Amino acid sequence: MKSFVTAFVASVLAGVGIVNAASPKVIYPNNPLIWYHGRWDSGYGSWWPGTGFNLHVENLSSLSLQLGPNTTSPSVNIGVSVNYGEWATVAVQNGTNVIPLSGNSTVTDSSRPTSTVVRINVQAPENNIYLEKIILNSGARLLRYTPSKLAFQFIGDSLSSGYLLPNLIDGAWPIQISDYFKAEPQTTVQPGACLTDILCWGNVHGISYQFFQLEATSYYYNANHNYTTDWDFRRDYRPTHIFFQAGTNDNYWKVNATEIHTQYDEFFTKLRRLYPRQPIFALTTWGYPNEDGTYAYFYEGVLEDVVANKRANGDSNIFLVNTRGWVAFDDVYEDRTHLNPQGSAKLAAHLEDWLKNWGLQPQAKWPTTTC
Repeated sequence: MKSFVTAFVASVLAGVGIVNAASPKVIYPNNPLIWYHGRWDSGYGSWWPGTGFNLHVENLSSLSLQLGPNTTSPSVNIGVSVNYGEWATVAVQNGTNVIPLSGNSTVTDSSRPTSTVVRINVQAPENNIYLEKIILNSGARLLRYTPSKLAFQFIGDSLSSGYLLPNLIDGAWPIQISDYFKAEPQTTVQPGACLTDILCWGNVHGISYQFFQLEATSYYYNANHNYTTDWDFRRDYRPTHIFFQAGTNDNYWKVNATEIHTQYDEFFTKLRRLYPRQPIFALTTWGYPNEDGTYAYFYEGVLEDVVANKRANGDSNIFLVNTRGWVAFDDVYEDRTHLNPQGSAKLAAHLEDWLKNWGLQPQAKWPTTTC
């Protein structure tokens, strides 16, 4: 009799949704409605800073990520943006992690459903997450995320990665200008890496090699994945605009002007094979600003000459972006090179103005709207 009553009560509760209310909705990483960006390996492990995924969810009130044991230990900082809002830093680790959805109200009118966009990425270049499950509240429904028609590919070193910033890549100028233009970013950037394929600051390869690999240069120190594999560029959401800045580390490691000229020229040739029609924006380095308002520069005229030669030889879609004077002494950390939060915002604002003058305008809204 007891088992019959128990079953009867359970069926009644299920009929009114009480039992189901306690049952979370589990999404596995192979779900086609998860919109991945950046570089992921076959085990759903992330590589490079800024790699992550976007979710569009109806009736969302809770979100957890279950991560696998190969996730960087003891924890990984990820960036979380809800409904295209500010990026918040959340520490996650192997196991189940509750993701705060602060400021997100999913119920504004009981008569209609609501939807939420959650953007997630890994902040640090040496960190990996291995995604096993996404756990949503009961009643939530994963919807299709429509990506922006603008997609920005960034290639560079620590000057593009947000090195030393509290929230790293999420505070860096590439993410700032992407959000400004409402573009999907891909940040293939590595602190300490030279463009030249030499050992730099512990990076066993340079950008000229590593950009074409799935793995970031941190692979060398990863006990679970200390090898490289060629990246299949067909997996990318096709970029519409390419941004490049590198060379500061080459200068430190005594790569001479003749060699860096060759490196720039060959790398742009390879990029053009991948991206035959996309504009390539080559940003100069801003040098070392001094307190008296002067600057210490290096490789003067080299990048300018490479870009000019490319254009003279028929590539009219490569452009030099001269950043000299954009960054002052108060805009960098004590090392006189890496941008502090003020400097990151300042460089982003200058580049936004430059791009608008060039002809690129911000989109009026993101294609995946929330309600």
